[in-house]
Amino acid sequence: MPTHSTIVASLVGTIAIVSLMKPDWVAGREDEQGLLKLCVTSRQRMKDLSHQNLTTVPLNLPNDTEYLDISHNSIQRLSGAPFSGLSRLCYLKVTHCGLQDISPSVFTHTPALKVLNISYNDLALIPDISLKMLKILDLANNLYTNYSIPASFQKLTNLDVLSLGSTAAPSVNFNDFDPLVNVSLHHLVLGAGIGWQKYDSGALAKLKSLQTFSLFASFCGNSRMFENVLVDLNVTRAKLLRFITLFPDKCSVTGKMFNNLRTMPFIRILTIENTWINSSFMEGFLKNVWLSHLYDLSFVNITYNEDTPDGFQFRTINHTVNLRSITFNGVHHYQYRYPTINMSLEAISKLTYLKFSRSGMNIIPCKLFSVLPSLETLDLSDNLLTDAGFWWFKCSHTSVFPKLRRLFLSKNRFSSLSFISEQTQQMKTLESLDLSFNSIYLDRDCSWPAQLTELRLGNNNLGNSVFKYLSSHFESIDLSKTGITAVTQKDLSRFPKLTHLQLSFNSIQVLPADLSAPALLSFYVDQNAITSVTREVLAGLPRLQTLKAGNNPFVCSCDSHWFVTTLNKSLLPDWPLDYTCRTPPSFAGLSLSEYKTSELSCEMWLQAAVAVPVIIMISAAMCLLNYKCNGVWYMKMFWVWIRVKRRGRKRSHMLKNLSFGYHAFISYSHQDSDWVGSQLVPSLEGARFSLCIHERDFVPGEWIIDNIINCVESSYKTVFVLSKHFVQSEWCNYELFFAQHRVISVQQDSLVFILLEPIPTDSLPKKFLRLRSLLRQQTYLEWPKDERKQQVFWASLKSMLHMADKSMVLKDVALAISDTAPLVTD
Repeated sequence: MPTHSTIVASLVGTIAIVSLMKPDWVAGREDEQGLLKLCVTSRQRMKDLSHQNLTTVPLNLPNDTEYLDISHNSIQRLSGAPFSGLSRLCYLKVTHCGLQDISPSVFTHTPALKVLNISYNDLALIPDISLKMLKILDLANNLYTNYSIPASFQKLTNLDVLSLGSTAAPSVNFNDFDPLVNVSLHHLVLGAGIGWQKYDSGALAKLKSLQTFSLFASFCGNSRMFENVLVDLNVTRAKLLRFITLFPDKCSVTGKMFNNLRTMPFIRILTIENTWINSSFMEGFLKNVWLSHLYDLSFVNITYNEDTPDGFQFRTINHTVNLRSITFNGVHHYQYRYPTINMSLEAISKLTYLKFSRSGMNIIPCKLFSVLPSLETLDLSDNLLTDAGFWWFKCSHTSVFPKLRRLFLSKNRFSSLSFISEQTQQMKTLESLDLSFNSIYLDRDCSWPAQLTELRLGNNNLGNSVFKYLSSHFESIDLSKTGITAVTQKDLSRFPKLTHLQLSFNSIQVLPADLSAPALLSFYVDQNAITSVTREVLAGLPRLQTLKAGNNPFVCSCDSHWFVTTLNKSLLPDWPLDYTCRTPPSFAGLSLSEYKTSELSCEMWLQAAVAVPVIIMISAAMCLLNYKCNGVWYMKMFWVWIRVKRRGRKRSHMLKNLSFGYHAFISYSHQDSDWVGSQLVPSLEGARFSLCIHERDFVPGEWIIDNIINCVESSYKTVFVLSKHFVQSEWCNYELFFAQHRVISVQQDSLVFILLEPIPTDSLPKKFLRLRSLLRQQTYLEWPKDERKQQVFWASLKSMLHMADKSMVLKDVALAISDTAPLVTD
């Protein structure tokens, strides 16, 4: 025999208070994600220290921590020291720790706290809390003995949701909630599942801003107290009431305890959860509902017991019915048989929403197809329905849900997509069909009704070919977790009206650059294998308003630069929490919002835009420098130098053992040839020195540069006759250049300078910059006018040239060997 007194445990705590964000009280990952988005900007700022056998809170927490979970440890006291510096902490979760005491300094250090969950602990008192930013506070399932709220709660001006509950607090006193009178509290969760012994009328009536009230208490045999609670809730003008574990198992009550519903004009939504309900109670209860202003009625996780011999009997009531929505989500039959229900269908003829979920239904009653003329939404999810069970052959389908627009058949046992498409042709107004979480297979072509615009096929193993079986009229398609590995432009071109496409939880690696869907408004590709979303993809989606692409293995490189820096983040509902780097390893785990790279390093056009002007400026500067510094001449010298190096490599092996052919090569200006011919040459050749004179010894027909190089290389010394005419001669400059090159090559000082007349160094042309330096650093011979001094001049010059006598050989022998050497090597 099933019992449900313990089921409610999972509904208290953080999950319970999140009901403000969702219309259904559903525990799950989505609820937690909703709270995280309220606080967390990066997963790197989340610290989960739950189940760590901690006895104290660690002291080394990062100062930028936004989320801290230390649940399921053995922490009996929270002191202020570990929270010092956590000024950005927004979400603190300390559940199942045996917590007994909280130091007030904890909240002094955490002024940004918005969500505080300290449920399921051993707090003997409701702690003093004065956090101005706090929005959600969960104090349920502790051990305080009363619900007296501390005066400090007056400062919780932003508090939206408060959960209170203690198994040691069976009473609610008149002044317990006084500090909350001026607090804009919208949702109060009260109770711990035990029966109340006392409730002072008027206690809840003081909460004028209350919109949602969730009562977790038992009132078996104490209907008067419950009626007083309803009276006070009417004063608050609350619109949504939830009653959890209202009656324990096998509790016999009547529907009269809900008589006050008839005089509560503000209540619109009523939910009864996790409770025992008899057929006798249902008759009286529904009568009160039909006579009330209720719009929405829900039963969640109820155990139904037929305690009347004829089952459930409900006669027609001559009254305007306001009820438009009924939900049965989780119905357990105490007798383990189909219930007997006999009621006038006129009572539900105006329903627009009907849900039977988790009821074990495998066949739909035939009358259900036609007796609900106003029904627009039918939810039969999470049952045991099959193709044949929904469209049972014994039923006549001549009039099938004449106004039905939305049909939810998820989590059943439907299979043939083609059969379903044919059967939906009978539903002339159907717009949306949910077939997710079934066993759908693709057998043959489908024939969908033209008015059907939305189809959900998530969590069916369909593959890439599924697009061929869908209608071109579809505007919204959900193919999440269907085994799709690629999406192409050809696939999307089948749906010209497509506005919403969900491809989450697949294995898509790349979004094609040519993707085009002009009408697409929302595109979900989260939880795939996509490494980047390019600019080209978004260019083909001009009307896109929502892009969900989180939890993909993003590559933090230039491929993601545009996505991070330029894309309008208002398109991304899951930004930045679900966007992290996967590769390269150095960035693994880093939030994509924190990845920084320069635009210059990633944008080729920007690199070109910067590089071209820089190259132009450098080229212009070099041209200007060449012009000012005779760059053309130096370029010519550089070319000649290269030729000399190549020529030297080719002939070095031939002349390796040869000595010089001349004592000196005489470099002079043609305008100084008189002095050279009358003074220098006679004096030196008369002393048996061999001289190379360009006018006499240059080989006719050869390039002048080659003659200069040959004479310099075959001479022991190079004698420069310096004069004003010398520095004006370009050929003299060439001879000086190659002589200097030889000095560097052979590591020998072979230069001799004769200053024929005074030359101021500052008057030398720029081409002779090196000569200026040589004249400042090196000793030179100056031609004297005095004849006695001339004898010293000749003696000095001849002494420089005599050092080459030991290695001198005949010039013609050297040249002969040079000419014949190539023949020998060949």
